[in-house]
Parts: sequence; C-alpha cells; structure tokens
Amino acid sequence: MIEFYPQFKWVHVAAVLTSGAIFLLRGLLVQAGRQDLALRPQLRHLSYGIDTVLLASALMLLAVLPGATYANGWLAAKLVLLAVYIVCGSLALKRARTQRLRLVVFVAALLTYGFMLSIARAHDPMGLLRTWFGGP
Repeated sequence: MIEFYPQFKWVHVAAVLTSGAIFLLRGLLVQAGRQDLALRPQLRHLSYGIDTVLLASALMLLAVLPGATYANGWLAAKLVLLAVYIVCGSLALKRARTQRLRLVVFVAALLTYGFMLSIARAHDPMGLLRTWFGGP
C-alpha cells in the first residue's frame, strides 16, 4: 500500500486546505454578522464531507506509513491541537455567547490551525517554534 502514499498525501493536503478555507469563510461570515449564511445546511454539510475525506485520508496515511514516522510525538501533538481547534471552532461559529468571545476563539482556532500545519510540515511537535527558538 505504500505505493499509494503520494495519492493519499495529496488528498489529505487538499482536504486540510479546503477544510481550513471553509472554516475561514464561515468564521468571517459570523464576524460580519451573517451567521445565517455561515450555518446554512449546504455549507455545513460541505464542511462535514470535506472533514470526512480529511479523516479518511489521515487514517490511510497512518495505515501505510511505518510507525517510526511518528516516534517523536508530532502526530500526538497534532491530535491534541485538533481537539482544541474543534472546540474553538464550535465556539467561534455558534456556541460563544458574545460577539467578542466569538472573535477571540475564531482567532484562537486560526492560530491553532496554523500551528497544526507547521507541525505537519516539520514533522516536529514544536513546528515553527523549533525554528524560531532554536533547536536541532
């Protein structure tokens, strides 16, 4: 199955970027006072579909790559941050009680998303922080 790694990775990266773009769009709509558009069933279901592809491609990558690939903890760091991203995203789009809190958690979700991307690119649990603060 390792021969399909490039295709699995391409699908995964495309789904990550598409999922992030949809979240950004929905969050900006909420910030603009158009929560009705951000929470429309069509947009929510598109988001669910992309996230399902994202999860499936992540599981395929996990299945075909050797376990040593994850030995330094970068995948565990991404999974912890994924939970933070989901909670912040849910608060940002509909669950936060005030507009100010929605803005704060929206920014926190975007920063978390960016940090997860840096971890994935570096295959290091510190992501870009390793480069900024020194290290091997």
